[in-house]
Amino acid sequence: MSQWSRRDFLQTAAVAVTAGALKPALAEQDSKADEGESPSCGPVVISSANGLAATDMAAAMILAGADTLDAVIAGVNIVEEDPNDMSVGYGGLPNEDGVVELDSCVMHGPTRGCGAVGALRNIKTPSRVAQLVMQRTDHIMLVGKGALKFAKAHGFMEENLLTDQARKAWLDWKERNSQKDNWLPPPDPPPDPNKQSDAHRDFAFTYGTITCLGVNPSGEISGVTTTSGLSWKLSGRVGDSPIIGAGLYVDNDVGAAGSTGRGEANIKICGGHTIVELMRRGASPAEAVMQAVERAVKFTVEPRLLDPEGRPNFDLKYYAVSKDGCFAGASIWSGAKFAVFADGKNRLEDCAFLYARPPAVIP
Repeated sequence: MSQWSRRDFLQTAAVAVTAGALKPALAEQDSKADEGESPSCGPVVISSANGLAATDMAAAMILAGADTLDAVIAGVNIVEEDPNDMSVGYGGLPNEDGVVELDSCVMHGPTRGCGAVGALRNIKTPSRVAQLVMQRTDHIMLVGKGALKFAKAHGFMEENLLTDQARKAWLDWKERNSQKDNWLPPPDPPPDPNKQSDAHRDFAFTYGTITCLGVNPSGEISGVTTTSGLSWKLSGRVGDSPIIGAGLYVDNDVGAAGSTGRGEANIKICGGHTIVELMRRGASPAEAVMQAVERAVKFTVEPRLLDPEGRPNFDLKYYAVSKDGCFAGASIWSGAKFAVFADGKNRLEDCAFLYARPPAVIP
């Protein structure tokens, strides 16, 4: 069973009804709670939807006795090194100059340690560099050339992170982005913007990341968030992913939270820290992530970021796990999922949501 009590379900249902977001999966979780099943004593690992392999790997390592931070980092390394995931690490979509810049942060609950890197170039696994910043420096964040110099000092090899697929995506964006420059598009018909399977044919800004949070049977918690950031971003742009308290926050006494999606919206509300503090005050993970979603929406007031009905034209997702293994995911728009390993099973589950997704919303 997943880790939802009747109180969690009823309170989440109240939020969901208000938002039009009550999900059948929650009812199924509640019915299992009614059967009187005891909470799982195994590990719980939660991640964004692109982290199904990450949760499986991290859970296996925790079961084998690995430290929770080593486990979740090993999990996201799978995605960082996957050229087909164009939102993280190697193969990630580049900035406006065609250069891949990566961000990551880690937090280790038992030691209260944390580390981060921002705008790191030429290193596939920024999560591992962030861990070394935590372990081998008196600092918390290194950025740009300094982060690269530090990584190379610790034996990381520079590599070209721009795959041919990502290069074509960037070139398509650059050629079709404006009619007032010297870049001419190819003579083929404009692509279908709704065809999501061809990533290099999507000219909208793309948000993507992976966050992974793990708690072991002893209640030790760690987390990591890593990303290539907003596609076509300004050189040097850093989003929420490497920001302690925004893209990730862990308190070993309470739980952990992370995010994916539009980082600028999350930074405004310090989403990771906000969720953990809500849980500290008694909110369940389900309640906390939905409150963070609502707060992020409230803070989005710029007309350029709103649809005709005054709702955000982007998505933002939160993931949370408590010290006792309860977990939840929530997003602004419907259709989002998250990966979770709990009760010995690795699977995708639906995120709660605030709004049903209209066709025009940017993914």
